[in-house]
Amino acid sequence: MTTFAAGAASILALTVASLGVPALAQTQEAPPPQVDAPPAAAAPVQPTAPQPLQESVAAVINDEIVSSYDLMQRMRLLMATSGMQPTQENLPQIEQEALRSLVDEHLQMQELRRVEKQQKITIISTDKEVDEQIGDIAQSNKMTAEQLQQSLVQQGIGLDTWRAQLRADSSWQSWIQGRYGSRLRIGEDQIKAYQRRLAESAAKPQYQISEVFLDASRVGGMEVAVNGATQLIGQMQQGAPFAAVARQFSGSATAANGGDVGWVNQGEMPTEVDAALEQLRPGQLSKPIQVKDGVYIIYLRDKRAGSKTAIVDLKQVAAPLAADATQAQIDAATKLLTDLKPKISSCQTLETAAGKVDGLVAGDLGEAEITDLAPAFQEAANKLDVGQISDPIRTDAGMHLIAVCGKRQGGANAPNHDQIENRLRGQQLALIAKRYLRDLRNQATIETR
Repeated sequence: MTTFAAGAASILALTVASLGVPALAQTQEAPPPQVDAPPAAAAPVQPTAPQPLQESVAAVINDEIVSSYDLMQRMRLLMATSGMQPTQENLPQIEQEALRSLVDEHLQMQELRRVEKQQKITIISTDKEVDEQIGDIAQSNKMTAEQLQQSLVQQGIGLDTWRAQLRADSSWQSWIQGRYGSRLRIGEDQIKAYQRRLAESAAKPQYQISEVFLDASRVGGMEVAVNGATQLIGQMQQGAPFAAVARQFSGSATAANGGDVGWVNQGEMPTEVDAALEQLRPGQLSKPIQVKDGVYIIYLRDKRAGSKTAIVDLKQVAAPLAADATQAQIDAATKLLTDLKPKISSCQTLETAAGKVDGLVAGDLGEAEITDLAPAFQEAANKLDVGQISDPIRTDAGMHLIAVCGKRQGGANAPNHDQIENRLRGQQLALIAKRYLRDLRNQATIETR
């Protein structure tokens, strides 16, 4: 510990388990997840009588001071809301995360106040709006706002500490959404590409997961991230709810949802995570998974076999032929289609190009499940990517060119167009917010003591 070491005993005296805040820390009804090869449990620190806090400067952010009292309060709040037990081993990690969150919030609020003054608009959440947030949190956990706040007070947490965190988070999210949300355009090509990836992996196993991601650049390097992940796994094995830990420690966009990623196919996550998922059973936690820019902890909630249903959107050009056509007729039709194929640049130009050739008929076949297509068409639809065109295909009705204009996962669990658009929009907004905050950090003068 640093300058506020004199007050550490006050934190260690808090037995979070006995005075826990279920409204904040309880996020799932499932039992604590198992972990393959769990780390040795850290010995809890024996509680001691709280001592008076000796206030000093913990950090200075652009001339704004974060006191050791502010930091101590944030550490208490972090433990209460994540369900973590303070130990000699994890206390430095809790301190570092508390300090990082305070620095980020000061930078965010400084930027919001600057924008409010410059543009003469209101961005920062009012007291009434913060009260409404508290009411919503309490109601979702079957408590009154008074009960929820009293449980924090019992743990030595000033309500101003929690309100400041809620205000900063909601104000920042509103600003990012308001500034960039209306400008952000998710193109149909992005949605179709996402659908195509889902379709291509539809037959592979699917995993319902939650994640904690420790960004190595944010926490102080890869070694710190790995050690921090190991500590968090140990805490979750001792009962800290995964979702509560994710909200406080994860650097992923899913942190706000308690790390809930939902159902993913192979290929959607980094290859190192895919490899770990293959070894996990539902209800298990992964070991720390190191990727190029940080460390993942994955909780596998459920697993299911992949769906073999894929839906394709097809167009065709056909040269009609009788089932008993002569070889000369088949060869002539094949040549017509072979010569036409290079002239078709996309699904949009197919019918125009075919209309210039006598004896050919072009049309939109619409969407269909691949398994419902004729065998010859199935093979082409499975093999071709979106935008590609088959070689001539012989059927009893003639010779055909098949163009794949779209491909998506089928079945009841497949996300629809709007769900995919919202997911992509959320990912982009989270990336924008991350870059914005990174730029504020780079421009700021930050001194930690």
